[in-house]
Amino acid sequence: MILSAQEIVRRLDRDLPSEKLVIRPYDSKCQQPASYDLRAAEKICLSRGVCTLIPTLEWVELPMDLAGTLRLRSSFGRRGALLGAGFIDPGFRGQLTLCLTNMGQEEMIVNKDDRVVQMILHEVRSGDRMYTGRYQDSIGCVEAK
Repeated sequence: MILSAQEIVRRLDRDLPSEKLVIRPYDSKCQQPASYDLRAAEKICLSRGVCTLIPTLEWVELPMDLAGTLRLRSSFGRRGALLGAGFIDPGFRGQLTLCLTNMGQEEMIVNKDDRVVQMILHEVRSGDRMYTGRYQDSIGCVEAK
């Protein structure tokens, strides 16, 4: 099941750690009907044919019963950008590092606070494991480890 905007907002206000979703800073302008737009933390130029790593502005924490899928916003896709790596496991916490490749005809500027990807949240039933990998508590842009 994909979470609706109403359910995303409800989960942000939960007190139970096992159900609480964290998106910080949260901006209602980024809330979509069934997703949340994550923004670029800094201005960066996407050179043609190069994979560029960009940190999200938001710090995200997913409880055990939620996972996330990242999809590039169509405004970037229409200009030739591609998104690599786009899944967030239950239990992840930190800033996300986006892997963007510019396949367009010219350089592309991503400005700080641009809404770059949609985070779609999915319910995970009967999950018993949380993410504990090497990207836990990521801050800023994190290279491959």
